[in-house]
Amino acid sequence: MFTGEYRHTVDEKGRLAIPARFRAQLEGGAVLSRWIDGCLAIHTRTGWAALEQKVAGVPLTDPAGRLFERQIFAGALEAEMDRQGRVLVPAYLRDEMGIGTEALVIGVRDHGEIWAPDRWSTYRKAMDDPAKFAEAIRGLGI
Repeated sequence: MFTGEYRHTVDEKGRLAIPARFRAQLEGGAVLSRWIDGCLAIHTRTGWAALEQKVAGVPLTDPAGRLFERQIFAGALEAEMDRQGRVLVPAYLRDEMGIGTEALVIGVRDHGEIWAPDRWSTYRKAMDDPAKFAEAIRGLGI
């Protein structure tokens, strides 16, 4: 399980350190992709394969399914960690997501997310009001 929130620097070559707690889960390789809400996702290969299977079950005639495929799969790439536990985040993905010299890596149960610190702060502040948060998650059965 991926949990926690970690701030890391992005070096001049675009390499980002993956939190030590995530590394063992990603030793078999990882897939980096655009993700929902203006961030990047880092999936285990097994998790990515499960996502591929779910998407494969969506009819080609479903416009939302095509949109999801294009947004998520078009920018996806296999990411290998180097000896220091860093992955290369391509410039086009960093630019799209507003990631500069710092990034937040957060755990979201079955995957990690990579956020520009300012985007993450804005996203989090939108849910600071407990009533607003409760309304947003109503219907989840939690």
